Amino acid sequence: MLALTLRGLAARKLRTALTATSIVLGVALVSGTFILTDTINRSFDRIFAQASSGYDVAITPREAVKADNVETPPISERLVPRAQAVPGVRRAIGEVFTEAVIYDKQGKRLSTHAPNFVASTSPPPFDPFRYVKGHPPTGPGQVALDQHTASAKGFRLGDRVAISGRAPLRRFRVVGIAKYGKVDSLAGASVAVLTLPEAQRVAGEVGQVDGVDVITQPGVRPETVVRRLRAALPSSVTVRTAKAQAAQQARDIKDSFKFLTTALLAFAGIALFVGGFMIFNTFSITVAQRMREFAMLRTLGASRRQVLRSVVAEALLVGFGASVVGLLAGLGLAPGLNGLFKLFGGALPQEGVVFAPRTAVVSLVVGTVLTVVSSLVPALRATRVPPIAALREGAVLPPGRGRRWRAPIALGLVAIGVAILVAGLIGGGSGGKVAGLLGAGAVIVFLGVGLLSSQLVRPLASAVGRPLERLTGLTGRLARENAIRNPGRTAVTAAALMIGLALVTFVTIFAAGTRGSVDDAIGETFHSDLVIQNTNNFGTFSGSVDDAVAQVPGVEFATPMLTGASKVNGVAGNSDVVGLDPRLGSRVFTVNWKQGSQRTLAGLGPRDAVADKGWADGHRLRVGEAIHVLTPSSKRITLTIRGLYRDRLDFGSDYIVPAATLVADYGIRDDQFSLVKLRPGADPGRVKAAVDRLIDTRFPDVVAHTIQGFKDNQAKQINQLLGLIYVLLSLSVIVSLFGIVNTLALSIHERTRELGMLRAIGTSRRQVRSIVRYESVITALIGAVLGMALGVCFAAIISRPLASQGFTLKFPIATLVLLLVLAALAGVVAAIGPARRAARLNVLEALAYE
Repeated sequence: MLALTLRGLAARKLRTALTATSIVLGVALVSGTFILTDTINRSFDRIFAQASSGYDVAITPREAVKADNVETPPISERLVPRAQAVPGVRRAIGEVFTEAVIYDKQGKRLSTHAPNFVASTSPPPFDPFRYVKGHPPTGPGQVALDQHTASAKGFRLGDRVAISGRAPLRRFRVVGIAKYGKVDSLAGASVAVLTLPEAQRVAGEVGQVDGVDVITQPGVRPETVVRRLRAALPSSVTVRTAKAQAAQQARDIKDSFKFLTTALLAFAGIALFVGGFMIFNTFSITVAQRMREFAMLRTLGASRRQVLRSVVAEALLVGFGASVVGLLAGLGLAPGLNGLFKLFGGALPQEGVVFAPRTAVVSLVVGTVLTVVSSLVPALRATRVPPIAALREGAVLPPGRGRRWRAPIALGLVAIGVAILVAGLIGGGSGGKVAGLLGAGAVIVFLGVGLLSSQLVRPLASAVGRPLERLTGLTGRLARENAIRNPGRTAVTAAALMIGLALVTFVTIFAAGTRGSVDDAIGETFHSDLVIQNTNNFGTFSGSVDDAVAQVPGVEFATPMLTGASKVNGVAGNSDVVGLDPRLGSRVFTVNWKQGSQRTLAGLGPRDAVADKGWADGHRLRVGEAIHVLTPSSKRITLTIRGLYRDRLDFGSDYIVPAATLVADYGIRDDQFSLVKLRPGADPGRVKAAVDRLIDTRFPDVVAHTIQGFKDNQAKQINQLLGLIYVLLSLSVIVSLFGIVNTLALSIHERTRELGMLRAIGTSRRQVRSIVRYESVITALIGAVLGMALGVCFAAIISRPLASQGFTLKFPIATLVLLLVLAALAGVVAAIGPARRAARLNVLEALAYE
């Protein structure tokens, strides 16, 4: 039987290749994801290990609140001599390594995606930089650049480079080009090395440092010095060995990249899920076509178990072979994925290639198991045909035993899937738990609709096929009738495309709703004339921008809006906070008050706060109650809630405090936005032009938007993310198109005599091509209609809990119509090969075909 299986695969090369394609694509993305992230992780391990090789102990600020939107406050430079005086310490130095902005030769920031840093020089052996040209900076007007930045932007020794941070822009002369350890850059980031005093000035950390590096005396263990330093230094700092610090830094970076692994594996899973439908359909068709072959084997003495083994062995060989190809393809895909990040300015470090055993095991098991599982139902059906009945001309496979239960089971699965979706949305829990429930619910819904879709093929084929029939006549009618000849086959083929289109539709609707909701929220919340933000759209900037812009003629005031995070007693996780100037901020930033008014916001004292009602209700907090807060600067303060508001899209975070409190107690020094109000009667265009000139000259890391411009900028960011999601989802759509190609090819093989008869009675080659093409279009449109209906339902379900946060569901009708048109075009493309093959059949050979 094994030899027969191998000969069967060899005789059906095209069908085997098309079936394997879906597994190859999905497994390649799984393999490529693991290879890419494993390589990045190892590279970071090496980078930080090399960077910390020059010292033994690291002293860093304690992270009282760990969050992406919180910068840990620096520590006093006075700790350096205190550390130096601890027994066992040979030498201690302070260092600065913090974000700033570096500009290219045209005066534009180097990148809005990869971060820029300023670092202070360190004497050997502390210095992590290895200079390949020139030397470290020795004076206030000198700078060294990392080799990646110098090469990419064309900087050479002697060139001038502009840098700004919390201090205004200043130009420096390039005196050195260096590597960070043994790599050209730190994950694509640009680094400018300055003298320690100059780095402190640029970073706004005069008298402060970001860390203290310590070398121990000969014969003294680093662990011993760590214990002594912890006893001698305040609790506001963390003391670790250099190895432990390097491991922690690498771990933090790896944690920040976990979303990348999760996202890529999710899209790989979607492609494999779609591939499962394709494999099921392919084996269903081929089992039906080989029924007489299996009957002959049974007549010659083969048992049902042997026939079953034959089909499963075929699936096993196809799945394993495709998985091996996909695994190897992942080696080429990993650099391609990294190339995508380079397009966005994030050149991730890759030293060699890490091919872990886990990558091979997971890739091979997932691909092989999926193929075998998808083939089991067709394989079982192959064993249920009585040999004598199957040998008759025109015999067909009997219906499955559970056919009468298909509709109730399908409806039950849909109901269970929807229930899981709702539980994920309202049940709370971590982001990973919610995402897992949403994913599981969606998969179960897809399975349920897939089972039910065979009942929907006839009405849907009539709905999308009748207009085509009216336009094309007989060819359209034959195509429609062919599509409904085997509803189950058409349903499974369409279901593969349905999944991709459902997700695309959901993302499209959700993005449209997000854009509209953001527009509405900005219009209701921001009442300034200008909004100033970082040019990278998410970073912060120096508060000195407010003072400078306020001096521009025609400007009444510029007030900061700061953001941060904290820990509140009795509240799990971090609580986000916004800081506003009570007097000025209340004039340009409004919320939907439930208890209180804008006067409440304007009257906030240093220990007062107003809170989002949803956040407060969730933790049983009321007006007049006190909350006990741990801030990022390790301070513990008590705030009294003076009012409650309903926030739209989290612009007001969980609670609002005076900006001065955020600066003094939270250690938040930089603005998220600056809200600018013009004087009555001032010319908006002229004033904005003056603000733009000021920014270009002194603060080119920020940009001033009108309110409409601010809305447009937010929409642009949403569209960029939408484009990336479309690219990743396209893989599942491509797999589903291969499914249509496969189904048409096998269907043409099945209808060889029928096509020969059509040609014999006068049907032209062009008409045959049209019949196959229209059948493909009808199948694609059935999948598109089902997918869009599901996408709309998903969007409606998932948007409901967000309505209280200001999310408004919007349906982009023009885009959805465009998706239908693209689905039809995809059907045309998928039919090109099968249609040509059908048209080229030899009439006499086709009529004699059995």
